[in-house]
Amino acid sequence: MASHGVTRTARTRTDKQRQQDLDKIATYRQLEDEFRAALPSIKFDSSTDTNTSQLFQLTTRLLRLNPEYYTVWNLRRRCLISGSLSRPSAGSWPSRASPSSSPTTTTKPPSVGSSSSSAAATQHDPASRTTGQNGTTADDDAAVLQTELAFTFPLLVEYPKCYWIWKFRGWILEEAIVRLPVPVARKIWETELGLTSKMLSRDRRNFHAWSYRREIVARLESTSLAGVSMAEQELDYTTRMIRVDLSNYSAWHGRSSLLLRVLDERKADDAARTKALEEELALLQDALNVGPEDQSLWFYHQHIVSQISDIDSKQSQRSIAPHLSREERQGYIQQEIDFIKDLAEDYEDVKWIYQALIGYTTALVNLGIDIADQAGDRAGWLQKLKDADPLRSGRWRDLEISL
Repeated sequence: MASHGVTRTARTRTDKQRQQDLDKIATYRQLEDEFRAALPSIKFDSSTDTNTSQLFQLTTRLLRLNPEYYTVWNLRRRCLISGSLSRPSAGSWPSRASPSSSPTTTTKPPSVGSSSSSAAATQHDPASRTTGQNGTTADDDAAVLQTELAFTFPLLVEYPKCYWIWKFRGWILEEAIVRLPVPVARKIWETELGLTSKMLSRDRRNFHAWSYRREIVARLESTSLAGVSMAEQELDYTTRMIRVDLSNYSAWHGRSSLLLRVLDERKADDAARTKALEEELALLQDALNVGPEDQSLWFYHQHIVSQISDIDSKQSQRSIAPHLSREERQGYIQQEIDFIKDLAEDYEDVKWIYQALIGYTTALVNLGIDIADQAGDRAGWLQKLKDADPLRSGRWRDLEISL
């Protein structure tokens, strides 16, 4: 069995390794017992409670052994809020955003660091903060937040697909916006964007990291961090990632929305949009020549062709080139059909080829184009599809009836 191209093999353990695992389990159970025993005596509203500090240290040790223990992450947040982080003075948390902000202002993404302590609609002004009961200040907050990011980094390297580590880092980043001056908070967020690049260089298709990156970029673009659009550089990033690994579904997926944003922000005219469409089709043809069996390429190719073939609906206005004539649409689709026919001569056992040929000729029919001369070809493609993918024979029978 393989995951992202890395073959999984059965692990054989020696007696010494088994004993080490048993010792680790015993240590973990002892820590968990201490953790549960300490909870009833904790007073989170008192920053001077020494028990809170002890509980915080227990969370550190527990999470290093088991970062999937989300309850421990939640209690770590409470320890930080009641102890290490500074507190606002009463009634001094004005909104950072002006009430007259433009309705087009980018808002906070819903899923980064979503928690009751930082997901409030208003943003808190760090200038309005006072020292906490334990004498902490905004500078101290910056040090605490950086320490927490440093604590989670090795965990993220070891467990790159653990939801709770990503969520906790998101919460720390949101606290940076709440507690620190904008330039300082922005620097922290920009560093986090660099981290996602490093994570994706280790595992280019880690969807956790891709999702997290999109959220980081959305926040960096927002008014809360004095941001501007990053669509151009993110589109370039997807191009680089695709050229390294054609099978990067997340990169293709991100590209589908970024390209439209870039064209809109450039205020591209019809000629520029048509050129962008042709460049995208050329990129796809180059990719399919190398990896015709790659499902992610075909999904993105279908996405582009669907935008070409969609002529009547309102959705067509949100396409790369919405003002193509019917004849131009026919020409582009037929061009792709001819390209895929050539591909089929060398890769006759790839089912995606025949699915595309049937789908794109159907798109011509939907444009009102007579394809009677291709009826025989379609019957042959359908049979090839049945032969290449017998497990879905019922689906292909239904398709045959609909054709």
